[in-house]
Amino acid sequence: MTNPTNLLQNQSFPEQSQPTTNEETTHFGFKTVAKSEKQQMVANVFHSVAGKYDLMNDLLSFGIHRVWKRFTIDCSGVRKGHKVLDLAGGTGDFTAKFSRIVGETGEVILADINDSMLRVGREKLRNLGVVGNVNYVQANAEALPFPDNTFDCVIISFGLRNVTDKDKALRSMFRVLKPGGRLLVLEFSKPILDPLSKIYHFYSFNILPKIGEVVVNDGDSYRYLAESIRMHPEQDILKQMMNDAGFEQVSYYNLSAGIVALHRGYKF
Repeated sequence: MTNPTNLLQNQSFPEQSQPTTNEETTHFGFKTVAKSEKQQMVANVFHSVAGKYDLMNDLLSFGIHRVWKRFTIDCSGVRKGHKVLDLAGGTGDFTAKFSRIVGETGEVILADINDSMLRVGREKLRNLGVVGNVNYVQANAEALPFPDNTFDCVIISFGLRNVTDKDKALRSMFRVLKPGGRLLVLEFSKPILDPLSKIYHFYSFNILPKIGEVVVNDGDSYRYLAESIRMHPEQDILKQMMNDAGFEQVSYYNLSAGIVALHRGYKF
């Protein structure tokens, strides 16, 4: 995978911290940390930004995230009576849409590892009148607390890059899907046009943290966001990871020239 520091030759970053034990390590943005530390570090980021998460999504994507999400719903195959897991569902944009699609005979579970995001999502959905067929579960994607073969569709949107062990999480998602069910992974990815890639990198590391500082008073969390995007597996690597987890007919769609990609895989 391309070294992110080679893409940002004029940028300088703090020296990467190193864990002090011999335990396994992972990435937290560009930093190398112990695996046992990452979950809490990510939690701190989302505790900080939860209250203005929706506002920042609109500001930082210029509202285009709504187009990405509509396309994802069109690719979901979800229909009346289905059971859907909105994993790392945050403030519940997908939950609200799927709740209307599955109807009274279906169910949507909004799951997130972060209790702050889950509280914001629950309040938002209840204010919108989304009740009855929606339930809320605080859950770790790596060890989902659901029986085998439970869901017709699992969706994880802008959450997989924050997971400590992505392979383990993908296997967990595969386990809880019903045969014939599908997984949708909507995530930031690698732009396929070189001029756009350069502009995007500049925006991510120079503009995005400044907006975070002004709006949320937390530039560091949005600097982590930019770094986590660079460290996330690019399109073909994630496709292979899904294959390795057991998914079949895995494909992906580049949205906004690869700034975001939608991966889809089936369990047969």
